[in-house]
Amino acid sequence: MAIEKILKDDASEEKGERARMASFVGAIAITDLVKTTLGPKGMDKILQSTGRGHEVTVTNDGATILKSLHIDNPAAKVLIDISKVQDDEVGDGTTSVVVLAGELLREAEKLVAAKIHPMTIISGYRMAAECARNALLQRVMDNKGNAEKFKSDLMKIARTTLSSKILSQDKEHFAQLAVDAVMRLKGSTNLEAIQIIKKPGGSLKDSFLDEGFILDKKIGLGQPKRIENAKILVANTAMDTDKVKIYGARVRVDSMSKVAEIEGAEKEKMREKVKKIIAHGINCFVNRQLIYNFPEELFADAGILAIEHADFDGIERLALVTGGEIASTFDNPESVKLGHCKLIEEIMIGEDKLIHFSGVEMGQACTVVLRGARYGVKLFPLVVFLVY
Repeated sequence: MAIEKILKDDASEEKGERARMASFVGAIAITDLVKTTLGPKGMDKILQSTGRGHEVTVTNDGATILKSLHIDNPAAKVLIDISKVQDDEVGDGTTSVVVLAGELLREAEKLVAAKIHPMTIISGYRMAAECARNALLQRVMDNKGNAEKFKSDLMKIARTTLSSKILSQDKEHFAQLAVDAVMRLKGSTNLEAIQIIKKPGGSLKDSFLDEGFILDKKIGLGQPKRIENAKILVANTAMDTDKVKIYGARVRVDSMSKVAEIEGAEKEKMREKVKKIIAHGINCFVNRQLIYNFPEELFADAGILAIEHADFDGIERLALVTGGEIASTFDNPESVKLGHCKLIEEIMIGEDKLIHFSGVEMGQACTVVLRGARYGVKLFPLVVFLVY
C-alpha cells in the first residue's frame, strides 16, 4: 500500500546526525554574529532593511540585531526567542544570554562527537547550573538597611549597565539620574511614577531629573499660562459635536437661515456640555481628543486652561500622579474624581514648550528629560528598569 505523502514537493527532511549538526551550526553562527557587540569594547552593527526606503540602523543591542534577522534554522530561532524573552523580562543582557547559550552548544557539540548521549549532557548542564546558582546565593549581599551602601550598590548596577552603551562617556551622570529617580519611589513598585521624555538636541549632559510631571503639549492662545492650586479634570471625550460627522449624512434645507439654525443648535449643544464640565469647579481641563475652537473659547472665557489631544499614555500617567481619574461623562460631578497639584506652568526645554505640573498628589512622581542625539536617548529607560 502506498504511503500517503505528508511533506510538500519542495520540502526537505533531515534526520539523525545531519539534523543535529545543522542545529549546532545554525545556533553557533548566530552566537558568532552578536559576540562582537558584547562588552565595553563591543562594536556596532550597521543594519539595512530590505523594505521600502532601505532604512539604516546603527546599534550594538543584541535584541535589535536578532529581531532584524530572517532565519530558517530551528535552533537559531530558539536563540532569538531567548533574546526576546530576556529583553521583555529584564531589558538588558540580550547579547550575553545568546552568547552563553551558544557557547554551551559549542561545548555540547564536542561532547556529542565523543559519543556522549545528549540526555547525559543535559543532566550535566543542569547540575552545573545548580552549582552556579548556589555559588551566587552564597555571595549575595543585602544592604537595604544601610541607605548609603544601598545607593552605592544601585550606582554600581547602573554604571555596569551603561558601560557597553553609547552613554558610557557620561555614565556617571546617567547612573545618578536613574538612581535618584528610583530612590524617589521610596520602596514603591509603581514604575509608572517615573516618566521619561526624550527631547533630541543639546548634549547628553543636558539631561536632568525634574520633580513632578511634564506633559508634552503647548498652552493655547488666550489661556492662562500659570495656575496655582490646580483642580484638574482628565477626560477622554469628543469636543467637536458642532460638526455633523455621520458618514453619508445629508441635511436638506430651503434657505440659509435654516443652516444658521442648525449650526446654532449644534453650538448650543456644545455650550451645554462645556457648562457641565465647568460645573465641576475645575481650573484645568485635559482631554485625550481634540478641543475645537468654540469650546476652547468658552473655556478661555471661564479662565480654565484647556489642553487638547494629549497622548493616552500621558493622560493615564497624569491621572495617576495627580490622584484623579479619566472621565467621559459629566452629568454627575460628585462621581468624578479630580486631580490636584500645586502649580501648572509653561516651561521651555530646548526650543520646545511643555506644560509642567509640580507639587502633584503622588509625591514620588518625577520626570527624566533626556537630551542629546536620537540614538543615545533610546537607551536610558532600560537603565531605570534594571536599577529598579
